[in-house]
Amino acid sequence: MADLDALYAPPSEMIQRAVMDRLLDFHQDYLKVATFFCLATGSDKGLDASPRGGPPGFVRVLDERTVAYADSPGNNRIESMRNLERDARMGMLFIFPGLDLFMRINGRGTVSTDPALLAQLSEGGKVAKTATVVAIDEVLLHCGKAVNRAKLWEASSQLDHSSLPTVGQMIARFSKMADPQSDMDDSQVAQVNQHYAHAVRNDLY
Repeated sequence: MADLDALYAPPSEMIQRAVMDRLLDFHQDYLKVATFFCLATGSDKGLDASPRGGPPGFVRVLDERTVAYADSPGNNRIESMRNLERDARMGMLFIFPGLDLFMRINGRGTVSTDPALLAQLSEGGKVAKTATVVAIDEVLLHCGKAVNRAKLWEASSQLDHSSLPTVGQMIARFSKMADPQSDMDDSQVAQVNQHYAHAVRNDLY
């Protein structure tokens, strides 16, 4: 195995001081405008990472050591919540469109059905079935070098949809693998693509 201590210098004192056990005012300023984060959870069965998005401030600050967010409709695998039932540890990586900065929150999550909390976190006129309450262990800001390596915010980095398989084409492939007799024609593939394009933009809550 690589000797990591020999390969890498220790983090600077400034970097170490920036890791906090609670939210400061500027952390809360960023959370008020946050619209997207990636959620990491795990259990004895393995690890999982999944995206979460919503209007600015959809991750609500309850106090300086606690945040919460509502569960939005998805594919109903609910792996993250099932993982939290087994292992409460979780990580949140916030990405801010157009900014060269990330924010990370590591903590312990609990799934809640408290009516008052769910009402507070309602989005799009809808009240979620559950919310996740996060007790913060550490919060830190993270440099945005990865954004610039990926040229993430540059228009030239936007992908051409026609250069990759569509959702309909991939579902047709999955169906064929599950049942060799299955054979979706072009019209069925197009119908799946149209349904997906509508659902992913309109069936948000």
